Amino acid sequence: MKKWLTFLMVAMLALVLAACTANKDAGKEPEKPADTTSKTEGKDEGKTEEPAASEKVLLLNNGDEPTSFDPSIGFNAVSWSALNNIMEGLTRLDENHRAVEATAEKIDISADGLTYTFTIRDSAKWSNGDPVVAGDFVWAWKHMLNPETASPAAFLAYFIEGAEAYNNGEGSADDIAIEAKDERTFVVKLTSPNEAFLNIITNPSFFPINEKVASANPTWHTEAATFVGNGPFKLTKWDHDVSFEFEKNEHYWDAAAVKLDKVHWAMVNDSTTSYQMYQANELDVTGVPSELADQLKDSPELRVSDLAGLYFYRFNTSMEPFTNKKIRQAFAFAVDQEEIVNFVTKNGEKAAHGFVTYGFIGPDGKEFRESVGDLVSFNPEKAKQLLEEGMKEEGYTELPKVTITYSTSESHQNIAIALQSKFKEVLGVDAELQNIEGAVFLSEQKEFKYQMSRSSFLHDYADPVNALESFITGSSMNRTTWSNAEYDKLIADIKNETDENKRWEMLKDADRLLMDEMPVFPLYFYNSTSLEKPGVTGILRHPVGYLDLKYADKN
Repeated sequence: MKKWLTFLMVAMLALVLAACTANKDAGKEPEKPADTTSKTEGKDEGKTEEPAASEKVLLLNNGDEPTSFDPSIGFNAVSWSALNNIMEGLTRLDENHRAVEATAEKIDISADGLTYTFTIRDSAKWSNGDPVVAGDFVWAWKHMLNPETASPAAFLAYFIEGAEAYNNGEGSADDIAIEAKDERTFVVKLTSPNEAFLNIITNPSFFPINEKVASANPTWHTEAATFVGNGPFKLTKWDHDVSFEFEKNEHYWDAAAVKLDKVHWAMVNDSTTSYQMYQANELDVTGVPSELADQLKDSPELRVSDLAGLYFYRFNTSMEPFTNKKIRQAFAFAVDQEEIVNFVTKNGEKAAHGFVTYGFIGPDGKEFRESVGDLVSFNPEKAKQLLEEGMKEEGYTELPKVTITYSTSESHQNIAIALQSKFKEVLGVDAELQNIEGAVFLSEQKEFKYQMSRSSFLHDYADPVNALESFITGSSMNRTTWSNAEYDKLIADIKNETDENKRWEMLKDADRLLMDEMPVFPLYFYNSTSLEKPGVTGILRHPVGYLDLKYADKN
């Protein structure tokens, strides 16, 4: 199994991302916690049964009710963390964020990189004692791709032969190139080599489903009494909109590695209430309320961690003046990313000087972002020169009106004001601000109605191409109208390149080309903060991935 791609960052507890989904919907991104009315107000929030003296019970907060424990439907942060611990796929992310064998004990890859053969462990069992068989993966993956399921994650499987056609209603389920050769052998054929494949299938959407259970009861995933999983823990209680609870799954193939007896999850979507529960020892982990960030920044219980994604702005390259490349560049070089993270967001984020985030390590052992270097940074003199040259190319004696559009949020507004100020200071441009309600903003951004607008990206899987492919011609994530044949070919070639070293250099070239053409300009890479009680150890937080409690402990 190829393991060159290593994610070395430590990521924030995924539950604080309840306000966002890690998908192609980049109109939303992680917000700083805000005071809101708790769903559990009046429901004895945080009250748990007293554990037996010898029991190890970890107390967590999921924020909100999981969307679904059907792994094909629960494609968001409020479902992922739970699903990743009560179910398991063929692969699982290890402590170094690498995809390693999990329910599969062996993985064979054909010489052309197209066919993957997974051998299911003899010891892999469902929480009801049934063996996990290859047919359970076939059933689950076809369920995800079934158009009637309407899985928001289906696009992740399009690299499998026949998957996209079936999901689009143009093909048959029988044409999907997945097969259970026998109970322990699961075979998948891809349309082209994909270096990220083993990482992608750590996503809960690729978890198996017990075919016998699901066929007998289509609502098997809606209650604890009927839920059947194959992960380190089993779902034993679920008081909807209040709490749910896990217990160690004695049938899990690696149960000896699991140290916790139980995990209790509250559902409190108010950051201040969650923090108060943490202080009262009713939670072992919590997010940091924004109003307490400065006060708690030196706490020994504070955990600051990076997320694989970034906050950025888009230009509409079909709207003047941003039809001109040099004018786009001028506005980008007029932005001081360091000033924004130090004085506007003030949460310890890393300034973004390229589109691909930190944390991707290449086959040469070097960090991608550091290898490529800073591609865009604050340079007032260069910005002024580029603006002058661009206006001359377009024949402008006066720059067309510039409008900065953002969706409703205090943080978005503060960033937009900072940009407005810098454009005036450096370029002498009086940009207008436009605030649009979130749902309308996203819809209109997709319709290319904005000249310059804020956005975000969160990785679906741990590979630089996941971010870079967003800007190929016709991508739903593009939303800039920018189209570049050279860039499209480069991304296509990256997806077909099997030589790791060549592929890595091509990824760097794509980042450089994107930042040279400048249909977007980056501001900062995401991070988040949490508090964790002393004595809690072993929680794995993946920058691209999901909270993992398999090795967690509490003393």
